[in-house]
Amino acid sequence: MAYAVTPRPPFKLLGILDVENVPCARDSVLYGSLGCAVAGLGHFLLTSRIRRSCDVGVGGFILVTLGCWFHCRYNYAKLRIQERIARDGIKNKILYESTHLDPERKQSTSKGSS
Repeated sequence: MAYAVTPRPPFKLLGILDVENVPCARDSVLYGSLGCAVAGLGHFLLTSRIRRSCDVGVGGFILVTLGCWFHCRYNYAKLRIQERIARDGIKNKILYESTHLDPERKQSTSKGSS
């Protein structure tokens, strides 16, 4: 007997951020949660002030989440640029291979004639 798999709706954080499909969102939120716990608990252990520790925890969540987000998105954009350059290079290699416009062919003929 085969069961029909129904697609589940995407998980959205605060109703706006699709954590499953947006690159870097999941890791940033997870690291932010860890930063929240570490900052809040650490401040509480040092000062024993509950309200201020909660504020520090929220601040730690925001700072760590944004820091991880920007770092990950920067690396993601850099990787996309490198992929585009490699894809264009491969396309040009296929397009110009064995023609008079092939740069490798010009280099090999100039070395051979010298």
